[in-house]
Amino acid sequence: MSERSALRSRLEALTREVVKFGAVGGAGVVVNFAVFNLVRQLTEVPVVRASIIATVVATGTNYLGYRYFTYRDRDKRGRTKELTLFLLFSAVGLVIENGLLYVATYGFHWDSPLQSNIFKFLGIGVATLFRFWSYRTWVFRTLPAREAIETAESFLADGSRRPRSASRK
Repeated sequence: MSERSALRSRLEALTREVVKFGAVGGAGVVVNFAVFNLVRQLTEVPVVRASIIATVVATGTNYLGYRYFTYRDRDKRGRTKELTLFLLFSAVGLVIENGLLYVATYGFHWDSPLQSNIFKFLGIGVATLFRFWSYRTWVFRTLPAREAIETAESFLADGSRRPRSASRK
């Protein structure tokens, strides 16, 4: 494989990863905003606390999406370590996301529903950059090349054992 085609292949893989990450993250943003605005409308919970509740709910749904959709082909050993790292980096993302909202709300007194949603959105954007980097680097690690090849070979070997007549029906 030439350098150019190898680079193209890596860029295509990264693009697929970013699209999948964005799809799961987009669903998480919808959950985040829905919970945030419901809590704000239905309770007397302060703005930043409502946002933290929403972020925690969205984090739970995002883990499932990342593990079983975006990064389903990644190393599945050590789920306890994976979940621990996911929660650690998610907590940092929570601080980034809600720290921006906190400064806007309590530092500048920008606390109308529209202003709160704008600063929550900005916080989510900044935190998403951190989360993408940390999840792909530390949480959902790629399989070493040797293990990926062995996994593919065992899959192909299992598939070749099926009777050919069954696949022609």
